[in-house]
Amino acid sequence: MRQLFSFPNPVNEISARVVAGGVVVLCVTAIALDQAWLSAVIAYGFLARVLTGPTLSPLGQLATRVITPWLGRPAKLVPGPPKRFAQGIGAVLSVSAAVLLLGFGLRPAGYVLLGLVTVAATLESVFAFCIGCKIFAGLMRLGVIPESTCEQCNDIWSRAGATATTP
Repeated sequence: MRQLFSFPNPVNEISARVVAGGVVVLCVTAIALDQAWLSAVIAYGFLARVLTGPTLSPLGQLATRVITPWLGRPAKLVPGPPKRFAQGIGAVLSVSAAVLLLGFGLRPAGYVLLGLVTVAATLESVFAFCIGCKIFAGLMRLGVIPESTCEQCNDIWSRAGATATTP
């Protein structure tokens, strides 16, 4: 059970970017086609990824087992804790959006939150710019997150990331 509720460290940034691209597609579809029920799917995905990494996330499984290997690019390994933190932010935003949309019928407010998720996921998928990771680094610098949480993260802004040959 402990292994199920673990998060990979390090994380293949290629897979993280593929997942973020999938999140963009889901959010844009939900907003553009006024499909509020998709907010529950998006929220589930974030909760699954923050709790178990890609293990219980259909999008995570698709990214790590199918799309990333198909791309054939070498893995770019980055620290896992900042990515998990970013997934946590996505979970808070998407669960809040689902509650607003499905629980209270507040479409504008819910879609604004999904819009914020879309912006963050677009930055990650297109530019490899992880807003949650930058917040994580800032919180580490302020001492809010102890350095022991992620020794590899001490200088996350200047880190280029190691490369490997396996996804």
